[in-house]
Amino acid sequence: MREQNLRAGILLMIAVSFIFAVQDALSRHLASEYNTIMVVMIRYWFFAAFVTAIAARAGGGLRSVVRTARPGLQILRAVLLVSEVCVMVLAFVLLGLVQAHAVFAAFPLIVTVLSGPILGEKAGWRRWAAVMVGFAGILVILRPGTGVFTPAALIPLLSATLFALYSLLTRYAARYDPPETSFFWTGVVGAVLLTPAGLFLWQPMAREDWGWMLGLCVASSLSHYLLIRAYDVAEASAIQPFAYFQLVFSVAIGVLLLGEPLHPLTALGTAIVVSAGLFTFLRARQKAVALEGSDDTG
Repeated sequence: MREQNLRAGILLMIAVSFIFAVQDALSRHLASEYNTIMVVMIRYWFFAAFVTAIAARAGGGLRSVVRTARPGLQILRAVLLVSEVCVMVLAFVLLGLVQAHAVFAAFPLIVTVLSGPILGEKAGWRRWAAVMVGFAGILVILRPGTGVFTPAALIPLLSATLFALYSLLTRYAARYDPPETSFFWTGVVGAVLLTPAGLFLWQPMAREDWGWMLGLCVASSLSHYLLIRAYDVAEASAIQPFAYFQLVFSVAIGVLLLGEPLHPLTALGTAIVVSAGLFTFLRARQKAVALEGSDDTG
């Protein structure tokens, strides 16, 4: 039964990764035509309605889900995620899916760097060596000091940093609130934060683009629903490495459908970053399993 659940969790995570890649391509298309804040705001409206519907069906109803022990922490998480989404969509417009995702792949390494000061977690020399190798891969992708480097290439690195902070604070919030509470606050607070600026920057949207916008909203909600299901049937630590399929799918969409170039050094740097990220993740998981084993025997 456990093996079947793991297989289902892996398949769900791969499906989520594909939908995320499609979602990114739709965001890139719409933000190329309209204001980024407006596009993200409409997506968040749909997302907020989705998380509210999920919360209303939870045990104890909406009131129990809304209740949080750390409202300031939940608001900060939402601000970080809203900022990350807007920055990353801007990166898609300026750099394309391939280059943006190649740099964003560094976020697990940034999590390792920041997990000490934020969560008090300690990383051994192997993980720190992997972090150094991973950031060397980032330098291969960015190629500073050459004619191909542009300051815009740092935008997805900022997005990766914001997402790493959001991920760490989500783990911290789990000490005080259940996952459904964090999920609700992420969607609703994000929509509230974006609405004033999004309405101020509103642009009339062509009829055909409303179809793409609906597709983006549906993809966003479906991906989050499947992600919840994936974590429900399998341990997050076991299926998280398969989230890297999003990079594979995004590169495929960028190259095959959008005509984006894939430079050999970008591919090499991405392989280095992903390998380092997987190593740090697996080392962290091994350490967690070892600690659980010592607790059980103790």
